[in-house]
Amino acid sequence: MNYRHSFHAGNFADLVKHALVLWLVETLQARGPLTVLDTHAGAGLYDLSGDAARSKEAEAGVARLMSAEGRTPLMDALAARVAALNPDGGVRYYPGSPLLIADALAPGGRYLGFELNPPVRELLTQALSDRPNAEGREGDGYAMATAEAARARGPLVLIDPPFEKPDDYIRSAETALAVVRRDPAATVAVWTPLKDLETFDAFTRRLAGKAPVLVAEARLRPLTNPMKMNGCAMVVVNPPPGAEAAAAEICGWVADSLGDPGGRAEVWML
Repeated sequence: MNYRHSFHAGNFADLVKHALVLWLVETLQARGPLTVLDTHAGAGLYDLSGDAARSKEAEAGVARLMSAEGRTPLMDALAARVAALNPDGGVRYYPGSPLLIADALAPGGRYLGFELNPPVRELLTQALSDRPNAEGREGDGYAMATAEAARARGPLVLIDPPFEKPDDYIRSAETALAVVRRDPAATVAVWTPLKDLETFDAFTRRLAGKAPVLVAEARLRPLTNPMKMNGCAMVVVNPPPGAEAAAAEICGWVADSLGDPGGRAEVWML
């Protein structure tokens, strides 16, 4: 697989994904210890002075978040996590989902992340080495998360593939539906890029009518160039109460603060 998230770490899409995931973890674990399963975990921690410095996506994302005034509470919560990793100031290090989730879990909570790329899985293991509530495993995250979800009670499943493979949209939808069919108390959050509406609409149609589904879009620019990531979306199956307001706050801030003049946020239930 050619995709390397180290080039994209800390970009606007990470901000949308991670701010909402933090809110989901805090909200869902209020009912008891939470198991979080992450199908495409990545390295867990990113040095933004490396690959990300060349792409400059972090400069347009997390760097602007950290210097922004008047952040909303949920964007402040993410900024606090980033600041904790950079005690000397600046934004050299950015936490991926594994670190953010592991550090947000209450006692009794558990994070299990899957990574198909062996060298990246080794980095994941290193990043989680001092967090006894978290583990990285090598393998197909779709299949392994589905199997693990069957052994958990009311888990949160994060599906965040690179969407390089032609079946990633199909497998993401099938995995989400398999998890909630087996456990109606489970919540599944799927991150997707927004390049063109045809692809995204086909994905959401696979989920429509099967369970409650929240769609939260942050569009940085009009969807006129399908070769560019014009925005991103978080699609949450079985969202907890308050998810619409949380998603609107997050997507609204990202679209308004980081987008072009034509950028906008859209949040609705299928």
